[in-house]
Amino acid sequence: MSVAYFTTAWFAPIPYYIALNRYKTRCIDGAEHFVKQSYRNRCVIATANGPMSLSLPIESGRSPRMPIQDVRVSDHGNWQSLHWNSLLSAYRSSPFFEYYADDIRPFFDEKKPFLFDYNERIRRCICALIPLDASAMITDRYRSTDQLPEDSVDFRSRLNEKVLPTTQLQLTSKPYYQVFEGKFGFTPDLSILDLLFNMGPESILYL
Repeated sequence: MSVAYFTTAWFAPIPYYIALNRYKTRCIDGAEHFVKQSYRNRCVIATANGPMSLSLPIESGRSPRMPIQDVRVSDHGNWQSLHWNSLLSAYRSSPFFEYYADDIRPFFDEKKPFLFDYNERIRRCICALIPLDASAMITDRYRSTDQLPEDSVDFRSRLNEKVLPTTQLQLTSKPYYQVFEGKFGFTPDLSILDLLFNMGPESILYL
């Protein structure tokens, strides 16, 4: 059976969860170095003004080769309130925002010092809401693609903002209802939150 390898991700894009659903044996890389400008600490949502990137602030002064499990989320500024208000503005008129809001809101209230732990809590929560099997192994030693078992599928560098859209991965997001579709047309590869708030219990059928 193929093993799929993933990076950690903050409210990951829909293709990430399509891949999680496709592969029953998954590994989350817990030994890589932090990579800037990636889904490890940002997500993209749909707003009345078009797609918006929400970036999770990381503590400055860290080594560029900091192990991912040592990366800390910054508690400076008012990012949690700003991000939640952005979600509220974007999705409060979506069919299922109120249904899931109480489950998602705590991630914008609680202080979570370590990025990897924070993301893992989010991933397990999203999987429970969809619902989707959340089981995954956390690796404690980094392996490059050519060091992985032969039947492995490596999504670590393929599911990121520079590679998406994901047509070559056969993980392309098919059209589904979106609040601002009438204004901008269908926007693919958004955060899993977009699918959840718009499609609700049908999210698992979409994946």
